[in-house]
Amino acid sequence: MTKKHPNIVLIMTDNQPNDAVGCYGNNEIYTPNIDALAADGLRFNNAYCPNAMCSPSRASVWSGRMPCQHGVHTWLDDRLMDQWPNDWNAVAEFQTLPEILKDNGYTTAMIGKYHLGKLDKPQNGIDHWITMARGHTLDFYGNEMRVNDETFIHEGHSVDFFTEKAVGYIGDRADAPDQPFLLMLPYNGPYGHWPSIMGPAKNEFWELYENMPMNSVPREGINKKAIEVFQLTTDYLSKKKGGPDFSSLLQMPNDLTTLRNYYSQVSVIDNGVGQVMSALKAGGFGDNTIVIYTADHGFSLGHHGFWGHGQATWPSNAFRIAYNIPMLMWGAGIANEGSSEAYINSTDLYATLLDHLGLWDNIEKKDIPSRSFAELLTNGEAEWTDEVFLEQEETRAIRTPAWSYFKRFSDSKKYPLTNELYNLTSDPDERVNLAGNKEYQKTEKELSNKIITFFETYADPKYDLWRGGKPKSNTSRPWLWKDAWGEDWQPIT
Repeated sequence: MTKKHPNIVLIMTDNQPNDAVGCYGNNEIYTPNIDALAADGLRFNNAYCPNAMCSPSRASVWSGRMPCQHGVHTWLDDRLMDQWPNDWNAVAEFQTLPEILKDNGYTTAMIGKYHLGKLDKPQNGIDHWITMARGHTLDFYGNEMRVNDETFIHEGHSVDFFTEKAVGYIGDRADAPDQPFLLMLPYNGPYGHWPSIMGPAKNEFWELYENMPMNSVPREGINKKAIEVFQLTTDYLSKKKGGPDFSSLLQMPNDLTTLRNYYSQVSVIDNGVGQVMSALKAGGFGDNTIVIYTADHGFSLGHHGFWGHGQATWPSNAFRIAYNIPMLMWGAGIANEGSSEAYINSTDLYATLLDHLGLWDNIEKKDIPSRSFAELLTNGEAEWTDEVFLEQEETRAIRTPAWSYFKRFSDSKKYPLTNELYNLTSDPDERVNLAGNKEYQKTEKELSNKIITFFETYADPKYDLWRGGKPKSNTSRPWLWKDAWGEDWQPIT
């Protein structure tokens, strides 16, 4: 089967570090289908997300831009949905990946978690629209689903539901083999929060983990910085007279049942990946399809003494576990080189896919930091700078093979924050903070200047929190930004 452009299947999980995949060295987790994808394709060992929260990282993949450019700095709070304008989506002003592909002859589908705005209508050039009626996962069962213009309750596991719909979509595409398709399959698992993973799992893979020792996850005491962010958030919400209880983030670390439940949800996803790959091959798409397996961001399962995202500490952290994601690519035009050590950002997927398809030259690239690693896909080598930039509201960071540097917002009097520098050669687990050490003053200055230059180049003043800009919908640090920019400071929308 030959077409001008290959089909693209982009599978994205919700809250999964590359540590939680077998092919990345985890011998306790059962992921044979994902591992097979890696064995036949290309595995990136140093893939990172730009922000360790779901909505901003998804917006970055769709738009090729950083949070300080698209304005989504944290998860879009479903409780504010009634305040959003009709048909609002957070990246409407940008030329998104599905829109570009649709303009170039693709039919497009989004089956899974969107979490970038209103959910009742297709957004961003999507033709076939299947999603949950909310961004957050409170339970994997009994969710309200939206299938194009129909809404109903699905009693079964949501990941299985999305797999079933994806397999059906692929089967339907076999009736129109001459038109390439983009299938975005953002699963809403393994998720990793209570109540969805509280207690023993109900899924078919629970028995694999029921007595698993879970030695693949370190046991650590609760990080003081995790306690501090809980206190700050609780204090702020108490003044506002309402809000969710975040105390579960202090209870989940070292809870073996929760860990095992989380691992079982990864296996549910792995089963879905196997079904999708089988459907592609059955439909005759195997030789002309690119399959990508990745995650919106990493996730700490107790590593460094915190549970969850980069913002699960105060100040937000940039530790590897919260940002280092799986990135596997397989299929048409992708060399089977085993693995790559190149430092890439999931934001780079935007330029890479368009470049691989021959569409990148037609894109207005001004202010787009997305870099194409298309040459790495075809021959395993490319001119490439091994550094990635990350941002999590009050923390901006750079990561290279040798260093990890967290630069903190410094224009608050009430909340003074300190920088962090880690030597990844001698301290790969980021335990000894060298910031402020005279011996490393030159290195710290060089890395700091790189961060300053990068964000001065790309940040949009409208959304740049460090210059008084505002996020879309909501922020996770209202107390900080109001202290810095005044009590009248409010998010947009």
